[in-house]
Amino acid sequence: MSKFAALLPTTFARTIEDWLAEDIPSFDYGGFVVGDDEKTATLYCKTQGVLAGVPFFNEVFRQTGCTVTWNFEEGAEIIPQDGKVVVAQVTGAARRILMGERVALNILARCSGVASRARRLRAIADKKEFLGVVAGTRKTTPGFRLVEKYGMEVGGADTHRMDLSTMVMLKDNHIWATGSITNAVKAARSVAGFSIKIEVECQSEEDAFEAIDAGADIVMLDNFTPEQMQVAAVNVKAKGMASGRQVLIEASGGITEETAEQYMNPGIDIISFGTLSQSVPHVDFSLKIAH
Repeated sequence: MSKFAALLPTTFARTIEDWLAEDIPSFDYGGFVVGDDEKTATLYCKTQGVLAGVPFFNEVFRQTGCTVTWNFEEGAEIIPQDGKVVVAQVTGAARRILMGERVALNILARCSGVASRARRLRAIADKKEFLGVVAGTRKTTPGFRLVEKYGMEVGGADTHRMDLSTMVMLKDNHIWATGSITNAVKAARSVAGFSIKIEVECQSEEDAFEAIDAGADIVMLDNFTPEQMQVAAVNVKAKGMASGRQVLIEASGGITEETAEQYMNPGIDIISFGTLSQSVPHVDFSLKIAH
């Protein structure tokens, strides 16, 4: 079992139960065709990537009454030879293997895709000797957030905030609705306890200075060019130090795997990537019953 499996809430099993129910809302006609003879299916990986999503895959087949035997540890970099590599075997009644096949493959393909991109971004950061955090965002697929955030963890990226309840992030709409950054931070602090950080999305150095004066813990410099980011990070960091508080600086907004290195400078504490969970190429897996 993967070391990351201990992160998962007990409710993830119920989520998988719902996904299986979505796929078989009434009769399983294909299952009737193949019957209950015991079979073994082989899980193949056909494109290079980081294996992630093992506990979800296991739970799918636990619920359908099958067993899974893995040939790789979760987090391993899989490099197919001659077009494919054997990753695992699934044993059980033929109809029960096929009952879980598509749900399990969908989870594994997407989770591994997220983990693969996270691993590549972390490798870029390490090569650049960037000591900051490589993070995802809340731009996740509805209903699939747990899987995608889990993939970030396996790949070595920070998940960032999990949801609206885990950190206050004040974006342009919050600021426009309250009239100013100062008003928004004041309102947030009135209900957010000492353990909850407040982050403010800033479009300029002036916004960042106001956020720091208002008491923000994290300043997001949003949609800056790499050149603008480098200058602003120095000035904003100096402003934070002058305030007597340690203010973190996050770079965000349109940063991709291709441009990431340009933003990795010593003044930046966090770089967040919406592309960690959006437009991620899946890792190609297939499950084939022996014949």
